[in-house]
Amino acid sequence: MTSRVRDDDALAARAGGDDGGASSSKSVTDSMNDAPFRPAHPSFWEAFRYWLKLGFISFGGPAGQIAIMHQELVEKRRWISEHRFLHALNYCMLLPGPEAQQLAIYIGWLLHRTWGGIVAGTLFVLPSFVILVVLTYIYVTFGEVVWVRGVFSGIKPAVVAVVLYAAWRIGSRALRNKVLWGFAAASFLAIFAFGVPFPYIVLAAGILGYTGGRLAPDKFRMGGGHGSSDQTYGPALIDDDLPPSPHAEFRPARLAALVGWFLAVWGTAMVLVPAGTLRDMGVFFTKAALFTFGGAYAVLPYVYQGAVGHYGWLTGSQMIDGLALGETTPGPLIMVVAFVGFIGASTQEVFGPDLPLLAGIAGAGVATFFTFLPSFLFILCGAPLVEATHGDLTFTAPLTGITAAVVGVVVNLAVFFAWHVLWPAGTDAAPFTGGFQWFAAVVSVAAFVALVRFKRDVLEVIGACAGLGLCYTFATG
Repeated sequence: MTSRVRDDDALAARAGGDDGGASSSKSVTDSMNDAPFRPAHPSFWEAFRYWLKLGFISFGGPAGQIAIMHQELVEKRRWISEHRFLHALNYCMLLPGPEAQQLAIYIGWLLHRTWGGIVAGTLFVLPSFVILVVLTYIYVTFGEVVWVRGVFSGIKPAVVAVVLYAAWRIGSRALRNKVLWGFAAASFLAIFAFGVPFPYIVLAAGILGYTGGRLAPDKFRMGGGHGSSDQTYGPALIDDDLPPSPHAEFRPARLAALVGWFLAVWGTAMVLVPAGTLRDMGVFFTKAALFTFGGAYAVLPYVYQGAVGHYGWLTGSQMIDGLALGETTPGPLIMVVAFVGFIGASTQEVFGPDLPLLAGIAGAGVATFFTFLPSFLFILCGAPLVEATHGDLTFTAPLTGITAAVVGVVVNLAVFFAWHVLWPAGTDAAPFTGGFQWFAAVVSVAAFVALVRFKRDVLEVIGACAGLGLCYTFATG
């Protein structure tokens, strides 16, 4: 394969005309000198190095991670065109689970088939898994040290602001009319007042969204964000005018084989996981991966309900600490499941009282594996169907309803986090006992203003709040 392939259509357009003679020859020569090139197809190891690098630099949540991929893959390397990138992203937005990781799997699959997708998706989360396990061990071992407590006393109220900011950001895009506002309000009341489990809220919102899309389609159309773009950065390796690669063609036999392979992997892993807490984690986080539409912040309420409320693997305060650590590491925010698995398995002493570290690592591994495995299934099985058409995706009305409901659920999560931070001694029976934490309230308000009004980065806000907490702890003794 030659290192570069000329864009023949662009060259023809530039060289067009019937001036004849030297003029025509000069026009063609100039066109050849100026014509853009398609980039060379990257080797597997070149792509491997990029996906590994991405795993270490993918800060900023889904929006930041998608922006990093767009800048590198669409604008600089031109491995994929703008429209093909957005088309893949639209499909990932329809799925439960971390859309940024799923987009990496999709593009890795387009470039280097099944193994390309597996490597891209794995390297997207592997660095953050290792970093978070190390940070969780430090948290468990040194969490009672004064300066560590001081840092977390500032980070916890910042997390309240971050979750509320996430609800505001999702709502500003999703709640475009009174009907969708009603979805958000109803979901908030369902989970806050009646304790309805999150999967039932998702199911009801999807059914109502589908019905509403048929009865009042204008109310349930997806808008903004990732729908279309006319921006171009030159010929791309995977371009709009190129047909899908042979490996991207849909084949029923291949689909059946992949589904069977994934079921075998899941079943084998479930058998190998010891019965008890670790197997409960495998089942629970599989459900989380399958039911949590709407991005990372939609997963958190479900994890909170199950891990804190049902199983008691960790406390609400620890869940906030885990989210704080997750916000400061690269990779998907839902990697907080590694923290949950680590704390839960070590607390439950799954390998006995003498091996808490081994138990924590095992719990983190189980939680991460079963949370992210379905993403590979969704992409490797569904992407050939998506590649078969570059038109608009259908069945977006249920997603619109689900996204609106997620806003209410995330607001509920912010309320619960705020309660644990502002009244840390409160209980279900006496929620406002123990005194109000005015310092935490001030930090939460300041962090929210910094995020919304001054558009500060989440990491900057968390870092500043950590410094405030440390200063306040030493100042007050």
